[in-house]
Amino acid sequence: MADVNRGNRPLSPHLQIYGWQLPMFSSILVRMTGIALWLGLFLVVWWLLAAATSDGAFAFIDGLLRSFLGDLVLLAATWAIFYHMLGRLRHVIWDFGYCLDVPTSEKLAIGMLAGATVLTVIAAILV
Repeated sequence: MADVNRGNRPLSPHLQIYGWQLPMFSSILVRMTGIALWLGLFLVVWWLLAAATSDGAFAFIDGLLRSFLGDLVLLAATWAIFYHMLGRLRHVIWDFGYCLDVPTSEKLAIGMLAGATVLTVIAAILV
């Protein structure tokens, strides 16, 4: 066996070299919105199950979702849907080999934030 001295090497040199960049933050946020949307699916299932079981159960969850807190949660979920959708679209563009340079990638990240916000405002106004 080779005599390898593993004690003197850094474990993760990339953590010391790379700084935070906007495309990196945007990619992490796409993953976070995906997880949040998956968790938000439980609200939809709860609402549907309550509608199928009893009037009292449905009145509770429907009142919760129609409250101010429910409106904030649904508005955040709407933003997350649009942001996640734009993130998936960005990855399709990258899969075709376009917009891979850093300045364009940063512009796409800013565009995703702005686009999701604008689409959420439009959806909130229309609904």
